[in-house]
Amino acid sequence: MNTISAVIVEDSRLARVELKELLKNHPEITIIGEAENADKGYQLIQEKNPSLLFLDINMPGKDGFALLEMLDSIPIVIFTTAYDEFAIKSFEYNAFDYLLKPINKERFAKTIAKLLPFLAQRQKESKEKNLSENSQMFIKEGEKCWMVTLKEIILFEIVGNYTRIYFNTGTSIEKPLIYKSLLQIEEKLPKNLFFRANRQHIFNLKNIQKVTPWFNGKLKITLTNKLEVEVSRRQSLKFRQQLEF
Repeated sequence: MNTISAVIVEDSRLARVELKELLKNHPEITIIGEAENADKGYQLIQEKNPSLLFLDINMPGKDGFALLEMLDSIPIVIFTTAYDEFAIKSFEYNAFDYLLKPINKERFAKTIAKLLPFLAQRQKESKEKNLSENSQMFIKEGEKCWMVTLKEIILFEIVGNYTRIYFNTGTSIEKPLIYKSLLQIEEKLPKNLFFRANRQHIFNLKNIQKVTPWFNGKLKITLTNKLEVEVSRRQSLKFRQQLEF
């Protein structure tokens, strides 16, 4: 496997030094940059496009969650923090792992061991122009945040100037609003996974439960959790052709 590129975003210089010392035992990971705050971290990630991000949560100004909200494409995230109160919250974001500072050497080694095969797959996918079904999307609404893999998303829906995202957490269907246009989102979605039903909706093809012929040559799609979407006549023709329906 090729060397894995990583960025550290951490306000403490000593903590950054500690991480780099731990990584000396893992030559397969190369640190290509470090930043002490979210804004500099954002610029660094945009320029370097790392595969892995070691991210502190509690930083002056914007915190680690705010940084993730700024990114369109998110690396694999390992949260690092001295505050264990964030542990449960960070896993709600579907972070790869959570390390409590000071970081235990054995605990760190276990994290890297789990990480390598996962990142090998992500590196293959990153060569593709569009995002893959395993790419992650950071979603924030008020105080609640999630980091969701695209395959977990059921439906995108326009609501005024916002887009509502329906996704499955395993225990419930969440539907937060984000301030991003459906067109912005559609441009990056994997075409083999998502389909534009009409001007208001894009749905996940793998979440189709039922297809019903509808009025004037249209189709009605029933999705997971009984969500229903009407496919326009023009898009219904494309849908039939794409799925040989």
